[in-house]
Amino acid sequence: MTAQKQREIDTGTGLIPVHEWGTADTSVPGILLLQEIFGVSGYIKQRAADLHALGYYVIAPEIYWRLDDTELDESSPELLPRAMDIVNRLDWDQAVRDSVASLEYLRARGRSTGVVGFCFGGGLGYNVAAVSSPGVLVSYYGSALPRLLELRPRTTSLHHFGNADAYLDVDAIVPALNGADVHRYDGAGHAFDNPLPMFHHPAASALAWRRTEDFLARHLPISEG
Repeated sequence: MTAQKQREIDTGTGLIPVHEWGTADTSVPGILLLQEIFGVSGYIKQRAADLHALGYYVIAPEIYWRLDDTELDESSPELLPRAMDIVNRLDWDQAVRDSVASLEYLRARGRSTGVVGFCFGGGLGYNVAAVSSPGVLVSYYGSALPRLLELRPRTTSLHHFGNADAYLDVDAIVPALNGADVHRYDGAGHAFDNPLPMFHHPAASALAWRRTEDFLARHLPISEG
């Protein structure tokens, strides 16, 4: 995995810890990567490294930074209920503001910006894109989408959903994403890109990532000249 560093970004109400891949002074677009409910896990760090390998400067903020008792053990049978307890303690509006502050940090570099989010982060990214206009949005099965569909991201967007998603009514969500690039994957459930065995669908994960790469190459090209 590509080496990562850490920095802090001023949100106006405190300093949010942020993982970064690459350096802020490079002349490439920046991507804000938003976590699942499991935090900035090894999986999220790997996806950040994958995006950096494509040529982007990537940051992944610790969205849970204002909470206490947020440690997670991915080997625990209580992983999912424990993560749900943490996210239920989160102030959603504050998480949006913290994410927007992170996006503004990227925007201040004078380069194009994108948002990529998974599950919890997919919904959070949708909300951020509706209030702060990044260059592109890639949302994987955004878990908060059912209550956010009155919002309209002000950018080009790509969405991935599993047709066997037990947490989202995909048939109800997709018609509201008018104008977005939407892909659905037979046999794949919620969080199908996550490599944990309870979630992972290898074929859907690989195809969705290829489509993500192609989408970013078209709409957030590394060479902005």
